[in-house]
Amino acid sequence: MLNAAQLMRIDLNLLVLFITVLEERHVARAAKRLNLTPSAVSHGLARLRHLLNDRLFLKNPKGVSPTERALQLKEPVTEILARVDAVISSAVPFDPLTARRRLTIGAPDALLAIFLVQLMDQLSKVAPGIDIRSRQLMPQTGHPMDQGWPLTLAELDSHALDIVRPRYVQRTVFAEDFVVAMRRRHAFGRDPSLENYCAMRHLLVSVIGDDRGVIDEALAKEGLSRRVVLTVPNFMIALATIAESDIIATLPRTLVQRHAKRFGLQFCEIPLRSPRRPDEIGVVSTKAAMADAGVAWLFEMVARRLSAVR
Repeated sequence: MLNAAQLMRIDLNLLVLFITVLEERHVARAAKRLNLTPSAVSHGLARLRHLLNDRLFLKNPKGVSPTERALQLKEPVTEILARVDAVISSAVPFDPLTARRRLTIGAPDALLAIFLVQLMDQLSKVAPGIDIRSRQLMPQTGHPMDQGWPLTLAELDSHALDIVRPRYVQRTVFAEDFVVAMRRRHAFGRDPSLENYCAMRHLLVSVIGDDRGVIDEALAKEGLSRRVVLTVPNFMIALATIAESDIIATLPRTLVQRHAKRFGLQFCEIPLRSPRRPDEIGVVSTKAAMADAGVAWLFEMVARRLSAVR
């Protein structure tokens, strides 16, 4: 164990620098985030290399790559910073009216599109100094929602996100089902049969371009299939695309209801003999982050805002 003299050699700012470079994988970008010069970041990394007896980051054509030792240090260093942040934050009572903070929310854009505007309007009145950074998060594969969030959970654990919507839900706020969305006066709207559904040209939202999702799994159980002619990386692109084409898409009901008029869309129920189970929409944060009164406050705000959309 380090003694007091050895501990005094460790600058907490170096740990912040380490995590920032690890997240950015680039010295100049990390310097910009930290409001430092690249040379100051490089100097800090040199001190860390000496303290930790490891090169930590290796240069590559796109920036830097972490060593195995750096990757192993990510979780414990993040936990240390989270605990320090919680201690410092708890020293002064959190007051949303006077707080000056930046907090991050991660969610699929379909969810952000139904509550973010209203949340920001509310924050402008009750917490004018709180800035929100939102990040698009989607499952990385076509697996069910409770199996497709490994990278999201890793980000949450690393404190890259304060509020997120992955599988470990702390508070469920509503259940979301899906509908078939299409442009107005689309032929499918006149005869939304299962046979016609399978015959249509479909769009699928997929971050990695996977053309098979939970609907395809449900169709396969009935010995059926559909043709996915297009994948797009987010739901808002999906809405814009189907609004100007004959392609149809199976999308979250709340999203479609909220934006149908804006995009000139109509929708109907999915003509499956065994409808897919609704997804639980909720809010989750790590226990370490919830020790921060500001994060806990935002958690409650997001939960209430989501509850209000249904």
